[in-house]
Amino acid sequence: MPCEFSRAPSRREQWALFAKNFFQHPKMLGSLFPSSRFLVERLLRKIDWNQARVIVEYGPGVGSFTVEILRRMRPDALLIVMETNPDFVDFLRCSFSDARLRVVHGSAVEVKRVLGDNGFTRADFVISGIPLSTLPDREREEILRNTREVLRPEGALLVYQFSLKALPDLRRIYSRVTRSFEPFNLLPAQIFHCAP
Repeated sequence: MPCEFSRAPSRREQWALFAKNFFQHPKMLGSLFPSSRFLVERLLRKIDWNQARVIVEYGPGVGSFTVEILRRMRPDALLIVMETNPDFVDFLRCSFSDARLRVVHGSAVEVKRVLGDNGFTRADFVISGIPLSTLPDREREEILRNTREVLRPEGALLVYQFSLKALPDLRRIYSRVTRSFEPFNLLPAQIFHCAP
């Protein structure tokens, strides 16, 4: 599919696309607004950028985290973003030309296969913004367990959510879960650092 953008999309275009998709699929996004720079900064400071060679992002939307991950990543690192919304997939493919980025149209459930398709079995970090509490129980369980299986022992799943509903599942599946909070986001966000 040809790109409809002849240049990098503006912040206004990003917000318009995000809002349109929120009203079409509110349970898929969880918020009307893309993540704030405060949320992005607070979550990404938990990553050891010198060690991170393979990073996976679930639900990148319009790329609020993606752009900052690419900016901080090592030159030899790889970022795989997994998105189920075809509008966002097209947007991301047209917006980023970085050779370290792979945009995958697919569910986080498929993380093992997607890593394998890219020549890896493990990831150093997985970042997730998908609204876990709105997913069917079986799908949420599969995503969390598959993610734990692909993480390196010293890696982590970094999750941001707008409620605490997913916390019992995270604590049941991961050996150590720590929590922080970012008030300067619409909506204020919970951040969970989950060690395998």
